[in-house]
Amino acid sequence: MDIIDILSPACIESSARVSSKKRALEKLAELITEKNPDITEEEICDSLVSRERLGSTGIGHGVAIPHGRVQTGGKSIGVFLQLQDAIDFDAIDGKPVDLIFGLLVPKDSTDEHLQILANLASLFSDENMCDKIRQAKDASEIHKLITEWQASS
Repeated sequence: MDIIDILSPACIESSARVSSKKRALEKLAELITEKNPDITEEEICDSLVSRERLGSTGIGHGVAIPHGRVQTGGKSIGVFLQLQDAIDFDAIDGKPVDLIFGLLVPKDSTDEHLQILANLASLFSDENMCDKIRQAKDASEIHKLITEWQASS
């Protein structure tokens, strides 16, 4: 499954203001429930926080990919935050995070979950792309960058 299949411009927030890792996870949950009212913010936060307890999803270079499993009606859901100011996310390199891609997958979709995480890791290992996303002015520009990256990969 391609990243672009699970991420719409409406699920991207540029220049987001959050002050902590906890608040970032709550913000991801808010964005998801705006477009998916059948899932509660509490379910989402519980899933994301449970995963974070296993180890930080801060993958380094200012990027985090918090992810979890919930009953999503059979579809994977992506949301993205480009933060105005980087926050501590307990990343593996100890650096603050300013790009956060949140992912929810159905509870029984292990293969799809791993495929999407691999695609996200590939996207965010492209330092040039991360720089472009950091400089993007709005959600539609971020979406376009990810779409173009996905098409060329």
